[in-house]
Amino acid sequence: MPATPSPLHVDPLVWGHGPRVFEAFLEPTCPFSVRAFNKLPDLLARAGEDRITIRLRLQSQPWHMFSGVIIRCILAASTLEGGRDTARAVMAAVAAHREEFEFTDHCAGPNMNATPNDIIKRIEHYSGVKLAAAFAVPELQKAIKWQCKYSRQNGIHVSPTFMVDGLIDPAISSGDTVEAWMERIFA
Repeated sequence: MPATPSPLHVDPLVWGHGPRVFEAFLEPTCPFSVRAFNKLPDLLARAGEDRITIRLRLQSQPWHMFSGVIIRCILAASTLEGGRDTARAVMAAVAAHREEFEFTDHCAGPNMNATPNDIIKRIEHYSGVKLAAAFAVPELQKAIKWQCKYSRQNGIHVSPTFMVDGLIDPAISSGDTVEAWMERIFA
């Protein structure tokens, strides 16, 4: 009798285990999301893993033309060895080369001739993570849809958006310092 394949495990993009829950809804190529993403490790270090749980949510936005492909790459990375940390490394590689994944004025430029396969190869090159096979797993679609549904049910429309203990806090901005974030989060 053939073995039943195990269900796809998409490692949650969660760091820390504290009682205060900070959710960051980010689009990987949005400059403001990149700024926020780069602050998350410092927030975790300053707040302490026992005081805060950071949940990274991926917020696809259609004006960032390759948003869906890039988000699928990040979630695919979370299914690989290293799980969430591999996904974070992929997202960090995209963030470090953000402009190479964008379009001029969201509608023109060199990426007009790029294909999804070109984008996957570019991410693989920058991150050092082989993503193509994991990207092609059909079951990954469930995780992508979950991210979208979760954002929609919480009224998330733009990135970055931040929630503290399940409530959107519009006063938190990517331009704030980590200290300012902590004042809002632990108020």
